[in-house]
Amino acid sequence: MASTPLPDHMQPTYVDEILKPLESRISELLDEFCPANQGTERLNDVKKLVVNYTVLQILTQTFDPNLCVTPRPKDLAQAEAWVEHYCRDSFIYPGDEPPKNSGFAGDGKEFYSTLITHILADIVPALNSQALSSRYYGFVTGGVHPVAQAADNVVTALDQNVQVHMPSTHSISTVVEHHALSMLRSLLDLDGFHGKTFTTGATASNIMGLACGREAVISARLPEYAKKSGGVGELGLLAACMAAGVKEVQVLTSKGHSSLYKAASVVGLGRAAVKDLGFADAPWVLDLKAVERELQREDVANIIVVSAGEVNTGQFGTTGETMKELRQLADRYKAWIHIDGAFGIFARALPKTERFAKLFERTAGLELADSIAADGHKLLNVPYDNGIFFCSSPEVMSHVFQNPNAAYLAPVASTSSSGTTTDIQSPLHVGLENSRRFRALPVYALLVHLGRGNMGEMLARMVDLARRIAAFIRGSDKYDLLPDETADIDCTHVIVLFKAKNPDLNEVLVEKINETRRMYVSPTKWNGENAVRIAVGSWRVDVEEDLAAVKLVLNSL
Repeated sequence: MASTPLPDHMQPTYVDEILKPLESRISELLDEFCPANQGTERLNDVKKLVVNYTVLQILTQTFDPNLCVTPRPKDLAQAEAWVEHYCRDSFIYPGDEPPKNSGFAGDGKEFYSTLITHILADIVPALNSQALSSRYYGFVTGGVHPVAQAADNVVTALDQNVQVHMPSTHSISTVVEHHALSMLRSLLDLDGFHGKTFTTGATASNIMGLACGREAVISARLPEYAKKSGGVGELGLLAACMAAGVKEVQVLTSKGHSSLYKAASVVGLGRAAVKDLGFADAPWVLDLKAVERELQREDVANIIVVSAGEVNTGQFGTTGETMKELRQLADRYKAWIHIDGAFGIFARALPKTERFAKLFERTAGLELADSIAADGHKLLNVPYDNGIFFCSSPEVMSHVFQNPNAAYLAPVASTSSSGTTTDIQSPLHVGLENSRRFRALPVYALLVHLGRGNMGEMLARMVDLARRIAAFIRGSDKYDLLPDETADIDCTHVIVLFKAKNPDLNEVLVEKINETRRMYVSPTKWNGENAVRIAVGSWRVDVEEDLAAVKLVLNSL
């Protein structure tokens, strides 16, 4: 394959300039601080690891990502070709000499190592800068705060499997997870949620929400004699429904996220069980009269899912008053309320000032729900993959997710350092996974580092930028703000939806914006027409600089 010139910051001579002094200084430090009994071979391995990691960090972060938020098409094509070259038609090489990189390593010069060169020269240029740029506005994706990144490096280095609570003999990881989740619960004013765990993301958390809801609404209808045999978790969905006299389990929502339909399929309810009950003129708002009509159906059990941050508009399905009404309906008809709050739930952590009053109104009452899903890798700005699940009933979580018949995984009673008994459950008994990454540590580190005030200010910058962009679009003669030009800007959270007034431009608007590589947006549809969605989610947001960049791009089209 022909060699392609590397970006300046990845040229072999540049790498050598960084590498040589680093190798020398790292060697000195490790010789000084590492125990002598490590041995020369072990010490050399450590040196190589530290040097490789440091150079990777420098080469992926010492350029301006806002000048190239996404890779060039030729970089993507080149990377795909090189990956196929290395993988030899997807077969692993047999163990002799690995395939050589014939062009990217400086005409055969091994300035680094073949594999690291391959990663830096071939793969890195074909990756986007979502974690490095404040102007990656696609897919409601957060960045990675440096403190969270540092903690995640520890997670990888020590590779804990956070499954069983054994803090006195095995690992402190479950204690850290407990406190990370407790701090999150405090940040979001959700003190009544004693069931809590980390997941892979809001999709997994939505699966857990429907699984817990399914357990609760069917178990609530079981006759007393059948309750002794357990609910869905023990009997299975079909047997439990038959014993409870339930012919159908519905999921009632408004503009539910696509992952909700996936979750309904996974837990055995089916995608057809999801019913959209939004208003015609505000489809993200839950119509409580329509909800009550469904709740009144005979032999039907119901899970109500509130969209706290609809994915296209960022709008909320309820207010504080409607959540009170919804809670009363759920209690009357034995329904379960789940909140899909992947990013919207974090509006509750904004500074308590008047400028966010309308967002507080729309997120008020969410604490009345039975379960809540959220994403850490969105507005919290911790690395992928990181999801959060809160439940008002730890018992329901345990009924659904307990991991029985494995004596070697039995939960161990423990005490804290103060001698008091803890209430920490082994994560494998309250969640989907038995094998779990130490996702809690980046969250723990970030919350300890920032605290409530600084976290609120970080989130406020995101909202301020989204509102400034929305105001610019509404005042533009080239674009229409969606879903409604007359919408109150103070209701904007982190999502801005818009389209071009010119139909021809609107057909290619997303493509034209993304071709600049100065920002990245997601395509979507609204009322059958193409639309553009900007989702602000990075801790790196600089309101004035980023607003100027967005204006420059949009005005140039």
